[in-house]
Amino acid sequence: MAFLEVKQKLLRKVESLGFSRAQAARALHVTGNASFEDAIDWIVHHENDPDIDQVPLVAIEIDIESPEPFHITEEMKKKANELRDQILKEKEKEEKELEKQREKDRNRSGKELQEAKRMAEGTEWKRYKDSRQAEIKEEKKAKEKVLQTLEQNKIERKRDLGMPSEVTRSIAAKAITIGAQEKYEHKSQNSGSMRECLRSLRHNQKDDPEKVRNAFQTLFTYVRNVARNPDEERIRKIPLGNPLFQERVGSLKEGTEFLELCGFQRDGDFLYLPRDKVDRDVLVTAGMLLESAMTNPFFGIL
Repeated sequence: MAFLEVKQKLLRKVESLGFSRAQAARALHVTGNASFEDAIDWIVHHENDPDIDQVPLVAIEIDIESPEPFHITEEMKKKANELRDQILKEKEKEEKELEKQREKDRNRSGKELQEAKRMAEGTEWKRYKDSRQAEIKEEKKAKEKVLQTLEQNKIERKRDLGMPSEVTRSIAAKAITIGAQEKYEHKSQNSGSMRECLRSLRHNQKDDPEKVRNAFQTLFTYVRNVARNPDEERIRKIPLGNPLFQERVGSLKEGTEFLELCGFQRDGDFLYLPRDKVDRDVLVTAGMLLESAMTNPFFGIL
């Protein structure tokens, strides 16, 4: 092991405070025998070093300027202890600050992970829902095809038996059924478009919930008034230039689209719903969707 060069006076002074010779010698050598305080500071910061207590080979320099024995006073001991306590407190404070930062990093990482998981789950759910809807549609088409085949076979058997009148009634009944089915599908599709319109409005204005609430309330008022008084033309005619309408609905693309889905048509400077185009079922569906959008926080999510 290399020799460490230290001053005898400083070595005794450090040892007098309870530190071992190995610790005192290493501290004085590393700090260049600069001062008693520097040596204490070095020991405090390196007291966990694995070789701190290994006794080195020491070459002690005799301080010829101070031949008299050096006496450690109580004041010096007190100052050294205070210095050590201060350094320990600073280390403890640094550790606390570091732990706070680590906790913040952990929380941020946790939130980012949760957000990524939520987005992944949402994408997976949408994929599953779309797939399931496609399956249901295919199953429906297959059932309809089977029913049509059975019905055609039935018509052919009756025709072979000489029953044309019954065939005519069957064809008429089937035509009525198909017409009703097509009307139902149209209304169902229209309802889906209305829901998507409201969902899009809420999403595009997510930073301004008050604006969304006012738009939904205004649309609900228009729909309810027409449903209650379909014969009153004043209610079925909305001026596009009306400041209140523009502020709450007209400035939002989805707002006017929703009214058009309810049957309103652009007529010059107005949105107009002709009396013969008033469909109470459509208006009732629109009202129910708007009420759900205003009261259900999960509207448009599932």
